[in-house]
Amino acid sequence: MDLTFDKWMAYGIKQGWCGAPVCYTHDGLPMSNEEDMEFAEGQDPCMHIVRMYEDIEMKKRIEDNHSPSNWRNSYTKVSDSTIETE
Repeated sequence: MDLTFDKWMAYGIKQGWCGAPVCYTHDGLPMSNEEDMEFAEGQDPCMHIVRMYEDIEMKKRIEDNHSPSNWRNSYTKVSDSTIETE
């Protein structure tokens, strides 16, 4: 499968697997009304995010500074032969 980043993102959005990238700093965290209410009531619903990198150097700097980006990554620890493609 040979995809550009933009085609890969468009495919995931069209499949309903994710939303369009937004800026957490300027746009806020995308949440449902129910999740907003949970936060307002003092709960802390887990929000899974995927960080977009501008380039490989940025990836390294962020992963060096943010250990959960490494220990939560189970996706690149699977064999390529177990990944299904269309």
